[in-house]
Amino acid sequence: MISFPDGKRYRTVASHYRELYGGRLQKLVLDGGFTCPNRDGTLGTGGCTFCDNAAFHPGYSTASMPISRQLEEGIVFSRVRYPRASHYLAYFQSYSGTYAPLDRLKEVYLAALSYPGVVGIVVGTRPDCVDEEKLDFFADLSSGRIVKDWAYGKPFDKPVVVLEYGIESCRDETLRRVNRCHDFACAQRAVAMTAERGIETGAHFILGLPSETRETILEDVAKINALPLTSVKFHQLQLVKGTRMEEEHRLHPEDFMEMELPEYIDFAVDILERLRPDMCVERIAGEVPPRFVSEHRWGLVRNFEILHMLDARLEARGTWQGRLC
Repeated sequence: MISFPDGKRYRTVASHYRELYGGRLQKLVLDGGFTCPNRDGTLGTGGCTFCDNAAFHPGYSTASMPISRQLEEGIVFSRVRYPRASHYLAYFQSYSGTYAPLDRLKEVYLAALSYPGVVGIVVGTRPDCVDEEKLDFFADLSSGRIVKDWAYGKPFDKPVVVLEYGIESCRDETLRRVNRCHDFACAQRAVAMTAERGIETGAHFILGLPSETRETILEDVAKINALPLTSVKFHQLQLVKGTRMEEEHRLHPEDFMEMELPEYIDFAVDILERLRPDMCVERIAGEVPPRFVSEHRWGLVRNFEILHMLDARLEARGTWQGRLC
């Protein structure tokens, strides 16, 4: 068996940061006031059929508030909920965090990095919202060449910079159905361009999108392994109230993969067995406030409980990340 930190049977992002930086780096979710090209008419309208950004927006994070104010309130919130956090990462999760002119990106991200206690940024975006010039900017940020006097008052010699791409599926037919307005080849190019610049690169995938099955998703793990990713997130599909996907599920429930929680945990183990052992796993499930989702198939089980179940199931099956890779 491969030896992973913290006695785990898979590689976690938390242990990755502890190895590199000596402590917990807590994300503070921010809203930089961006939108998406499949919302504003550039590529499409309405956004992804599964998406309502309000469903994963903390109360302190609104585009109408300056970045400094969002960080201030986020740190106050985080100190209560995550008292062991040693430093903070500004996490631009809402919409597409590189979908703006470069001057606007510089304004937003330099403001975040200048805030006391913030040691880096995590930028969630789409693979069709980056180009050479923008990626060169993030590479310069991650090398410490841009932020003036970074070393003074900061614990690390350069900022933490992560680009996290919403890829969602490896299948073009699925991406078309959920109105992503880009294909998987676009994601492959963006991830390669990012990783070759030495930028930490993450990706997000949704498990259970329409017409996908356990078998097709397990086949697609090989495609994920082929991407030069540092980290990966897996979320179960959650039917958010008022989205087009909620209506699609009502009309065509047979197109959707339904799993009770124990079955999903086994499915997550199946994925981890096939996943490259050097890739950090940040999540295997998502959590949306109860008022946003149309049904609670698993009750109100929290993410930390799901992770405990995952640990127990990996041990019971005598398996680990990468065993079948």
